[in-house]
Amino acid sequence: MSDKKIIIGFVVLTLLILGGGVYVLSAISTSPTQVTSSQNAKVSLDEKTYDWGEIPYSGPDATKTFIIKNTGTDVLKLTNVKTSCACTNARVTIDGEVSPSFDMHTTSSWVGEVPPGKEAQLTVIFDQDFHGPTGVGAVERLISIETNDAANPKLEFLLKGTVVKQ
Repeated sequence: MSDKKIIIGFVVLTLLILGGGVYVLSAISTSPTQVTSSQNAKVSLDEKTYDWGEIPYSGPDATKTFIIKNTGTDVLKLTNVKTSCACTNARVTIDGEVSPSFDMHTTSSWVGEVPPGKEAQLTVIFDQDFHGPTGVGAVERLISIETNDAANPKLEFLLKGTVVKQ
């Protein structure tokens, strides 16, 4: 009878520990940040697509920087940066301050603020050997960013190229 109580106590204790862990993890995990829309924050982009052409499999990571301008009179807020593949990371630089690195799995409370008349740089880094030797051929990667610009609540940048063995 005493062994049965010990086993039941152990099971109950284990369930309490697991339940507590789940609660703590769900409490600290961040959800996508929401920003209030503004009629006076205005996104201006010179380009939203880029073709790397041939990307050597054994070469350095392929990178591209896009410029995001705020041509409005209110602060432009950038948030919820996502990539379409774990092989691709993105980060935003505003006035020399660099955001965390984002990928397809990142959920962050980070909000970048671009003052009126200023710009941000979105740097995309594609690791072409991430998928191994079979990852050669055509690739397309999409980067998305949410904004508070009422006319452009979501920006999407398309990058493509062909990974080649050399």
